[in-house]
Amino acid sequence: MSISNADKKKFRTIGHQLKPVVIIAQKGLTENIKEEIDRALKDHELIKVKLVTSTRQAKQKLTEEICADYKAECIQSVGHVILIHRAAKKPDPKLSNLLRKLS
Repeated sequence: MSISNADKKKFRTIGHQLKPVVIIAQKGLTENIKEEIDRALKDHELIKVKLVTSTRQAKQKLTEEICADYKAECIQSVGHVILIHRAAKKPDPKLSNLLRKLS
């Protein structure tokens, strides 16, 4: 599941206006957080996640874990915020960040 550079650029443009929908702090990836990430990816396809970690290695590990668990792709990582994408099987035009912003 590789996204072209042109698509990544479009996604970054759309993601610039988004706010983080999930914040992962000291407790890490709890069940509630996992469910919320999955729900947000199903509904919105493109989401921002804020990672409050102490080191870059911890942030990188957490990013890789999230992307692997949800079959998502990290589009951008700036500071403590990552932008991730997972295409929905049946995107809802009212909820999908991609369909709402592109139309």
